Amino acid sequence: MFQVTISHPESPTRIESVSDTSAIIGKSRECRVRLPGWKIGREHARIYRTKSGLFIQDLGQFFGTSVNGSRVQQHGPIEPSDQIVVGQFTLVIQDQLQNERSAEPSAVSEHTAPLQTAATARPSNARTTTTPDQYWRKRIHEALLDAIDLRRRDLVRMSDDELRAETEALLVDVIANESALPDTIDRETLRRDVLNEAVGLGPLDALLADDSISEIMVNRHDEIYIERNGRLERHDISFTSDRAVLGVIERIVTPIGRRIDEASPMVDARLKDGSRVNAIIPPLALKGPALTIRKFGRKLFSDADLVALGAMSPQMAEFMRICVRHRKNILISGGTGSGKTTLLNVLSNFIPDGERIITIEDAAELRLAHSHLISLEARPANAEGRGLIAIRELVKNALRMRPDRIVVGECRGGEALDMLQAMNTGHDGSLTTLHANSPRDALARLETLVLMAGMDLPLTAIRDQIASAIDIVIQQARLPDGRRVITGIVEVAGIESGRIQMQALFRHDTLGRDAEGRVIGRFAGCNAVPGFFEGLSESGSQLDLSLFNGPENV
Repeated sequence: MFQVTISHPESPTRIESVSDTSAIIGKSRECRVRLPGWKIGREHARIYRTKSGLFIQDLGQFFGTSVNGSRVQQHGPIEPSDQIVVGQFTLVIQDQLQNERSAEPSAVSEHTAPLQTAATARPSNARTTTTPDQYWRKRIHEALLDAIDLRRRDLVRMSDDELRAETEALLVDVIANESALPDTIDRETLRRDVLNEAVGLGPLDALLADDSISEIMVNRHDEIYIERNGRLERHDISFTSDRAVLGVIERIVTPIGRRIDEASPMVDARLKDGSRVNAIIPPLALKGPALTIRKFGRKLFSDADLVALGAMSPQMAEFMRICVRHRKNILISGGTGSGKTTLLNVLSNFIPDGERIITIEDAAELRLAHSHLISLEARPANAEGRGLIAIRELVKNALRMRPDRIVVGECRGGEALDMLQAMNTGHDGSLTTLHANSPRDALARLETLVLMAGMDLPLTAIRDQIASAIDIVIQQARLPDGRRVITGIVEVAGIESGRIQMQALFRHDTLGRDAEGRVIGRFAGCNAVPGFFEGLSESGSQLDLSLFNGPENV
């Protein structure tokens, strides 16, 4: 859309073609117009388009920006004769869009010329081809953001409805004043798409509303993948720019007190419906801001739902219900995306109503239907590096809150030691999850996490704590066809010769695949009755030992 001719006394002149409606000048590798030198800031100045033409804005660097010999904060519309000095570089900017508007019509329509210019300005290795809809959506979005900047309104203090109403009114004016907008572009669709991207989640809104999608992955602004039925596929929607992705990330993390910037370029957050969000931005993300959303279904799953989906057998569900009601400490183990949190939700809802439950999570995801529930969430450090409240501190504090049950969303560090001590000091029936590929690996990783607490405990003491605290380990896995299933339930049977002993109670056998590639399997008991069943029977509980029958006995 415009060309920047760059001159330097000691280097040859070069020309940069910019197809976007704005460009940052600076020495950072993320800048569209990169200039080296110690007098150049990382982000030194910005060129942007308004309905009047191109403007340049200094971004507050020490050596500043000069136009025609005078230092400026903002200058425009830029004329072809303007000499813009940044450091030791002299820039001349040619507005190709303005030239095309003033040119006589040719065989090419005046409405398609800017689009062709933008397309030809792309490097030959560009990954995508800009369509007319994408081009105008991007252009109107940039114009809207510039208009919002000029108004200098305090958007943070506005309610969501006020912000949406004011932005929509402003957007209607921006579209009405865009004389080059062709008649072939649907104004209503353009207004809706730009408004969603400016004050909502943009193209992600439609994906979040689709119940068949379980995960959304934004690799860069024009590269979005989704997971549907356990399989990854690329989606044809896109954001208009990296700036739009950053805006969406800010709108997600700000309401829950999180932040993301160059000093803190990674963040974990959640949406209002409990969906888990991870974002990472440059300089760590080389391709541009990356966003991953693991959706939480609108429906709260029950054990019957998981049985119907083939995630576990009715015998497994009944056994886990018995374990939770009789206050057995349970560890759920599995890989990333294997369904641990969903299963933890199901088990938590087996807890009898009236017991005092305290949930502790890094980012709140659990949804428990209990009347006596307290939910705690960890807090990251602020911009000054202060205010960090880790999960371990919350576990310690929870012990002073008279809990009947403690549910820790996931053990990732030294809080594992405090969780074990809580289980061993009267807080039976506690639940937690852990990343591991098998029950044996889960206990080994639990040992490592306890060592991270910095208490310098001997390994034998740690294993004694684990064997005494954990009663049941449930292994969750995602099969090659994308289905999540419980692949095993084991009992921790004590310690012998310095090694924790485990007894398998249930397993999932893989028998093959059908014509569509789906895994064929079956759930079966292992013909072993857990040791604590004897104590339950003596207390008068009616228990069905046929739950543990193997396939040969069914």
